[in-house]
Amino acid sequence: MAKAEKSKEINRLKRKLGIELLWIYLLSMLKKKPSHAYVLRKEVKEKFGFLPGNVSVYVVLYKLEKHNFVKAKREGNKSVYSITASGKELLKVAKKELQNTIELVG
Repeated sequence: MAKAEKSKEINRLKRKLGIELLWIYLLSMLKKKPSHAYVLRKEVKEKFGFLPGNVSVYVVLYKLEKHNFVKAKREGNKSVYSITASGKELLKVAKKELQNTIELVG
């Protein structure tokens, strides 16, 4: 098992699950509490084990906000992001898709 855990395939899987699912990770953290982008970046590292690029979190949040899945509120020169009802629904559907995929891999 230890050899498989360190394989190129598992490393590639971890990379893909990292950045490709960043939007899901951000929504899941915002569901618990509103937050600043830089705090979310650090929390992704702590919770999911990878550190997104400096701009990546901002780009994903911008896209989520554009589609009304999150909203930003200015506090001084910073934005605090929170999840919207649409974002909660999106997260719910995404989680179901991930669960379905895991069941298919079974």
